[in-house]
Amino acid sequence: MRNIDWRLLGASMLLAGIARPSRVSAATAVPADLSAGAMFAQADWVVKLVMIGLIIASVVTWTVFIAKQMELRRASRTADGLRGAIMSARSLSDLSPAAEDAELVRLTREELAQSGDALIDSEALKERIVSCFDRHEALLARKMTQGVTILGTIGATAPFVGLFGTVWGIMNAFIGISEKQTTNLAVVAPGIAEALLATALGLVAAIPAVVIYNHFARQIAAHRAIVSDSASALLRLVSRDLSRGTLRAARD
Repeated sequence: MRNIDWRLLGASMLLAGIARPSRVSAATAVPADLSAGAMFAQADWVVKLVMIGLIIASVVTWTVFIAKQMELRRASRTADGLRGAIMSARSLSDLSPAAEDAELVRLTREELAQSGDALIDSEALKERIVSCFDRHEALLARKMTQGVTILGTIGATAPFVGLFGTVWGIMNAFIGISEKQTTNLAVVAPGIAEALLATALGLVAAIPAVVIYNHFARQIAAHRAIVSDSASALLRLVSRDLSRGTLRAARD
């Protein structure tokens, strides 16, 4: 009888040992699919909105990059050609027809036409032309920076937006722990995963935006320098014609 009791006790302990690991493994099983798409699908709606916003910001960044890069290339090519045409000319009358269509030359011609008999006052005339050039460069700067400033905004705010999604995902993880009264990986993993995905998307949106913004800032500064060189060369042509007394003939 005593031997039978020991056998029954050993069998019951063996069954308990087999059943216990199965319950623990079932409780600690992590989700099978932790891909980016699965994490997005399982994320809280607030974190989803954050991720969608960051994806849209990234798309805007690359759209601005492509459009602005093409625009700056065309503008730089035109500005280089104008600078070469102005620097190779000896007077306003020597400018090519293509250069005559440029905005700087058009502004100069308009100021000469409006000055009329006041051409004899060379210093005042040059001051008015310089004022026209300054206004043109300011308008050009505003035009060139259109769309670029949004890159600075994305680069400055995207990490914090991603951090907000991270905090929200971690909050969800702690809420799951408190509701299920367990710290098993199956409870913590989804919230931590969506939090890290929000952080990654914030960096993916911010880093290219900052790099592209700095790239365009250098290109715009270089383009403005070319336009400034053209304006200075054009002003020298006006000054030469004033000294020669041929400006009226060039204007007519």
